[in-house]
Formats: sequence, structure tokens, C-alpha cells
Amino acid sequence: MNKNMFKKLPIGITMGDPCGIGPEIIARACKKFKSPYVVYGDPYVMQQALQLVKNNNLKIIKCNDITEAKFKDIYLNIISKKNHFNDYNFKNYFSNKNIANSICGKASYEYLVNSINDILNKDIKAIVTAPINKESVNQAGIRFSGHTEFLSEATNSKNFAMVMLNNNLKVLLVTRHIPLSSVSKNLTIELEINSIKLANKACLQMGIKHPKIGVAALNPHCGEGGLFGKEEIEIIKPAILQTFNEGINVSGPWSGDIIFMKANRGEFDIIVSQYHDQGIIPIKLNGLDNGINLTIGLPFIRTSVDHGTAFDIAWKGIASSSSLESAFTLADNLQV
Repeated sequence: MNKNMFKKLPIGITMGDPCGIGPEIIARACKKFKSPYVVYGDPYVMQQALQLVKNNNLKIIKCNDITEAKFKDIYLNIISKKNHFNDYNFKNYFSNKNIANSICGKASYEYLVNSINDILNKDIKAIVTAPINKESVNQAGIRFSGHTEFLSEATNSKNFAMVMLNNNLKVLLVTRHIPLSSVSKNLTIELEINSIKLANKACLQMGIKHPKIGVAALNPHCGEGGLFGKEEIEIIKPAILQTFNEGINVSGPWSGDIIFMKANRGEFDIIVSQYHDQGIIPIKLNGLDNGINLTIGLPFIRTSVDHGTAFDIAWKGIASSSSLESAFTLADNLQV
């Protein structure tokens, strides 16, 4: 690697749930990273992960803060305020790797908090998150519904959104982790307008100079003139008209059964999707290997893998690191 690259701020990577695939994919991917990085996690767990993937050329350095990090090819810097694991409890907790537990939940939460503190202090350039198990965090007595919501609350960000992307599609979600029965009553003209503007901003940050935005309908056949629902008439269309008049290249609403096909053909740079599964299913159908989760609207860059902790395959040495590699590359290349 070019030593001059280490003049850049490092990218912070959170280890995620120690019982999940986070440690393994970091251990596998880190030798491919083209920029300096630090890992927020547990030194003992990461050492086990390096051994698992046979990446034994790295020497782990436990750091209390960024100033102790050594950015050379042979070092893996672990920012760790507290050691949660050792040889004894590693074997104890990991004998039931597919079961959520509060110890791993509390640890993964602390890694995330430490990374937020450092990025707000401008000690790191971006945060790339490995997956956390929500049940484990909540078992530790910490209210946690997801990275996106937690990061927005921690930074007092009011206007934010989740963008999922891979090599073929980019999708921004208007609503995220709420019951399907609650989607309609959560939709407002203001939320639609903000979502379209955030979709435009996300594309600009990714270097797309003149984004083409398609907005998905909520109801079948765009509501069929109000026969199947009036959200398109009363909420979605007015938001599209206002943002179009403000100079954003946006169109719709387009029926959910054709808009993703249009995007695959290159007619849209990004889709604004009304609810979680409407947007996530096409993304994952296109493949998980290069999938990325981007939070837009925060005061800093945050990307993530587009998969969960995968307890069923964790610590078996078979987890793919492709999504993490893509998330790291995007975080490194995004224009703030």
C-alpha cells in the first residue's frame, strides 16, 4: 500500500454482534481495503476471526483511542474501551451462537457508540457497520430498533432515510421498520417530499450529476384512480409535483410491479419506495454479494452490509465478505 494514503482519516468499522458473521467478514475483507481503517470491537474475538479465515499476517493492536493506532499493513487496530470476551466465556457464549444474548448485545452497542463519538470528534472519516442483532441489544436493556433509527437519534437528525443499493438498483425507503398495517397512516406529503429530496442528495453524493428519480406507488395499479386507495392522489402525487417544480427530475407514482423493471433498464437512477419490503425484496433478489445500506441525512457518512448476523452460518468460515467490501468502498468514495 501507498504510505501516503495514511494521511487520510481512517474509516471506522464496527464489529457488530460477536456471535454473528461480523468478525469473520471483517477478518476476511480487511486485507482488501485500500484506505486506512480501525475496527471498533473486541481484540480477543477478532483474533479468533483472523485465525478462522487464516489471515494470520496481521498483528492486533488494542487501542483506547485513535491516537494509539498504527497504520501499517501488518497491523489491525482495534478500538476497545472494555474487553468483554476471553478464552473461557468465548467458548461459553459461542457454544450457542445462534441464540441472542445480552452480553453480545451490550458489546455490539458499545462498539457503535464508540464509533459515533469518534466520528463526531472528526477522528474518523466514515462509519461502516457490521450487523447487530436487535433482540440481543434489547435483552441488554437497551432500546434499539435498528442502526438507522439509533444513529438518527444519537445525532438529533430529523430528516434522514435508508438507501439500499447494489450493482443494479438504488432504493430509498420512505418508511422502514414499522408494521405493514401502519404504513399508510405514516405517509404524509412532507415525508414524501423529504424522501424525494434525500434520494436526489444520495445520488449527488455518489457522483450522479443529474439524477432520475422514480417514485413507487403504495397501492396496486397506483390506486386505480382512488378505487384501491387514495394515497397516490392525496399524498404521493402532490409531493412529486412540488419537488419537480423545484427542479428535481422526479416522476411517478409508478406501479410497484413495473418500476423496478424500469430501473433495471436504466430509466431511473434511484427509486423512492413506500415501505420496507417493497424496496428490499427487489434489492435482495438482485443479489446480496454487493448489497449496501447507506444512511442519508446524517452529519457524517455511514454505510453497512445489507444482511444480518446470520447466526446459522457464523463462525463456520463460509461467510462472504463481498457486501462489507462494497460498503467500505462506497464509504471511502462518497462525496460529502
